[in-house]
Amino acid sequence: MRLQIGLILFDDAEELDFVGPWEVFTAARMAKPERFEPVLISQTGAKVRCAKGMVVEAQKSFAEMPALDVILVPGGQGTRREAKNPAMLDYIARVAPSCSWVTSVCTGSLLLTTAGPARGKRVTTHWSFIETLRSQGQAAEVLEQVRFVRDGNVLTAAGVSAGIDMALWLLGQLESPAFARQIQHYIEYHPAPPYAAEV
Repeated sequence: MRLQIGLILFDDAEELDFVGPWEVFTAARMAKPERFEPVLISQTGAKVRCAKGMVVEAQKSFAEMPALDVILVPGGQGTRREAKNPAMLDYIARVAPSCSWVTSVCTGSLLLTTAGPARGKRVTTHWSFIETLRSQGQAAEVLEQVRFVRDGNVLTAAGVSAGIDMALWLLGQLESPAFARQIQHYIEYHPAPPYAAEV
């Protein structure tokens, strides 16, 4: 069965929040085209201008993708606007119940709590948004200093690069840990930050 993995786009979305997982899932599609089908989705199917200026063209609109197996909601400044967008919140609320996994990166967790799927769940978000999300009072707990958090089928990652970690772990659940390691090797994701130590 081919898994439809929908990555949601909107203006001012943080690029790496979805591009990192996109790389993971498209590498998985290269290895197993019969199994994985990642799709970029925006409200109308139109292009979006992301937080750092990257312009991305969606492949499908909300109307064209009424059901998904996995949904991924990125963060970025645009989440503050989208948290008041009925079309966005309705789409997330409608597709989430049939998803095997409901995921977010960074402040995408704001949309998951506001739309409902992450309400009353343990979540995380970008370190700079922890207190703001806590003040919303919709999550059971907002964890800090973790890369990602699982609560049932809701999976939320901290900021930006954490989405890659989350996507690889999720790939291990969808297929197998061995397959996830194969994809990790293919994309050469072996973090070794050059300024992580005092030298």
